[in-house]
Amino acid sequence: MATTREDGEIVRKYILNSSIIGAVIGGFSAVQATRKGPRDWRLILMWVSWGITVALAVGSVLQADDDARELEEA
Repeated sequence: MATTREDGEIVRKYILNSSIIGAVIGGFSAVQATRKGPRDWRLILMWVSWGITVALAVGSVLQADDDARELEEA
């Protein structure tokens, strides 16, 4: 948990990040494909790729936050 920043600022960095926004849109697309499309191996790959996208998006936000903190300390 962050000790020097407000909780709103922590949430804002995730919500306003373009990679997170893209992952949310991709998740919506995956949900629509699951509801309307055929259930085959491509659907499984779609969800796996969405999970990887979310993991990379969160990782990039965390890395950017670590870099910003490093610059503040220097």
